[in-house]
Amino acid sequence: MFFTSDNASGAAPEILAAVTRANEGFARSYGADDIMARVTTQLRDTFEAPEAAVYLVATGTVANSLALAIHTQPWAAVFAHTEAHIATDECGAPEFYTNGAKLIGVDGAHGKMTPAGLAAALDRIGESGVHGVQRGMVSITNVTEAGTVYTPAEIAALTAVAKTKGLPCHLDGARFANALVATNATAAEMTWKSGIDVVSFGGTKNGCMGVEAVVIFNPAKAWEFELRRKRGGHLFSKHRFLSAQIEAYLQDGLWLRLARHANAMGARLAEGLASIDHVSQRHPVQANLMFPEWATGCHAKLQAAGAAYYDMPAPAGREGARLVTSWSTSAADVDQFLAALRA
Repeated sequence: MFFTSDNASGAAPEILAAVTRANEGFARSYGADDIMARVTTQLRDTFEAPEAAVYLVATGTVANSLALAIHTQPWAAVFAHTEAHIATDECGAPEFYTNGAKLIGVDGAHGKMTPAGLAAALDRIGESGVHGVQRGMVSITNVTEAGTVYTPAEIAALTAVAKTKGLPCHLDGARFANALVATNATAAEMTWKSGIDVVSFGGTKNGCMGVEAVVIFNPAKAWEFELRRKRGGHLFSKHRFLSAQIEAYLQDGLWLRLARHANAMGARLAEGLASIDHVSQRHPVQANLMFPEWATGCHAKLQAAGAAYYDMPAPAGREGARLVTSWSTSAADVDQFLAALRA
């Protein structure tokens, strides 16, 4: 009954087997390995973008930060939802890697920016000449930090607002696969066809050991990314172990199967919670992440039964939680949790 995060799950057997295979013999270092050449083709095919530049790093923090840095000047602003991961959980890394770009929060219900809200923020910032930060970039998170999902049409509406100011757009896709299976969209529909210029393509939360891809749809930005990645200390010498993970992840649709299972377990958990009178959800449940509230005293009961999750603030007389299902969550895990909550 481990629902703290999909980061807490292990690596899928197919990923571990691929890393073991990659360990045999010798391979060129720093991304010149043969596996990486195949990964580049795989990701270009996945995104229907034959000219895209493809790079791998080990963490989502640096994937997001470098993706922002190659599009944003130090005196510019990055516009993102107020609760976006880059705004609340990166310890200032986006500001660090951009050499000082300012993050501007845009409010919106259930973790999602609206075109009107974004337009208002863009109109407010960048109008004071040399005395204020300039408009730099828009960043969209999918799946959002509230567990909700943007459709490609919703992303396109936001990027259309950004383009009126000439701004590039980033997609934080730490849970990109979960968003795709939730919407039945393709990777291209969710990204460049909807106006996205660069995407952080997550693997770690969905069954990989530790790897994220950055897919840049404007190849003119590629060399700058390579320099920033090296300068920032994130160019792996034994890069084949990153490459092997993504190759296995994409092979035969494994990444989508893993995400589909995580979402299915999320739906099973949400359905069970909805059947309990004193339980409510703070946000719509659309993927594998949810924020239920329940009666006081349930935390102690659940934790005594062995459940692990994060406590969240809640109104007086209520308790809040964050629950995340993963590729390795079982139906038995879900049912045991629900049984403990009903007990």
